[in-house]
Amino acid sequence: MTVTREEQLVEAFVEAADTLVDDFDVIEFLHTLAGRCVQLLDVDAAGIMLADGRGHLHATAASSESARLLELFELQADAGPCMDAFRTGAQVVNADLGASEERWPRFAEAAQATGYASVHALPLRLRSTIIGALNLFRAHQGALSDDDIHTGQALADVATIGILAQRSAQQAELLATQLQRALNSRVTIEQAKGVLAERRGIDVDQAFALLRAYARNHNLHLSELARQVADGTSTATELISGPQPADADRRGLERA
Repeated sequence: MTVTREEQLVEAFVEAADTLVDDFDVIEFLHTLAGRCVQLLDVDAAGIMLADGRGHLHATAASSESARLLELFELQADAGPCMDAFRTGAQVVNADLGASEERWPRFAEAAQATGYASVHALPLRLRSTIIGALNLFRAHQGALSDDDIHTGQALADVATIGILAQRSAQQAELLATQLQRALNSRVTIEQAKGVLAERRGIDVDQAFALLRAYARNHNLHLSELARQVADGTSTATELISGPQPADADRRGLERA
């Protein structure tokens, strides 16, 4: 049975509502959000940056390895659409990368070399509070529709509300600590992706999809599983050196 875009959109907002539960995994949620953006919007890749307690942005989630590397490049260059959206709280939409070489010279060059022609950045914002930004990449030129821009911003807004509301009863310094913990988990996940890619002879995108599928199928937190893989603990032996996933795991891998 074909799933309509409206049904996919409803499912995406239901997923966002899950941020209100106690056992909330920020990293997994943001990766799911990035994937939903590619699924629902006329874009080819998505990445999310999240600010730490000191207001410094970090590349936190992405729909593909190429998008993640571009976000890291943007952070290193300290210039790009996501940086602008975070600093100003305003949307950056329908930015033609070929015409943006003066605005973001290094980022525009790197993005075009990766195969992207246009970019959009939407702030993760709740009134005056900005906690990050959502980057949307397209491999072709042409304006993103108003409907897609509104939908993308709605997803970014719901994600922001969910992240903040989940911690609303806690002290501000605890919020900063939890955000920092999520950002630290990102480093561990990158290490685990590298270990899996090397051990299984696959690329890093496949390694990450395998990591997520295994976590879901075994009811594990993505960040905890990544730590086990990076540390080489016995719990992760099956994932590191085992055979290719069974049919059930393959289905989970496709969903990831």
